[in-house]
Amino acid sequence: IAVLVGTIAMIVVFQLIDMNNQNSLFNQMTTLVSDEATTSISASISGQVTRPGTYLLDSNATLGDLIEVAYGVNTNVDELAYDTSYLVQDGYSFYIAPKYDENDVCSLEEIVKVNINEDDAEQLQTVAHIGTTIAKAIVSYREANGPFGRIEELKDVNGIGNATFEKVKNYVRLRNA
Repeated sequence: IAVLVGTIAMIVVFQLIDMNNQNSLFNQMTTLVSDEATTSISASISGQVTRPGTYLLDSNATLGDLIEVAYGVNTNVDELAYDTSYLVQDGYSFYIAPKYDENDVCSLEEIVKVNINEDDAEQLQTVAHIGTTIAKAIVSYREANGPFGRIEELKDVNGIGNATFEKVKNYVRLRNA
């Protein structure tokens, strides 16, 4: 009988210890999650990066930091189509454009691109799917809001939605060589 009472007492003690450890672990995890929620942001990256996806970053992270956690860019990257110092904001997505046509693996000619921060409306119209109205809207947007910091900002221009952006994203850049 003494052995049975001792065994039951040990089981109760171990359960209490286990519950205290679980509560402590839960409190530690809750603290970590709440700290992470206030200091972390989520951003997506696609295109010419080694591992496209969505990543958690520090709240003061730059596009360069996002590219780094995506294991860098590949050899077909157009370095004039993005700005590594751009401050990433929560929920943003970034497309890293190619330098050469991805459908022609033997191509030695770079994709002909326009500079959305410097080219005039006439030059912008050399890109398919950018007509007179959209070209003027890009120039007006740029004059009102300053230079584009990322090519995804084109979607903020009146007349450019997701479909048009998808058609033109490989033919624009932020700066010249």
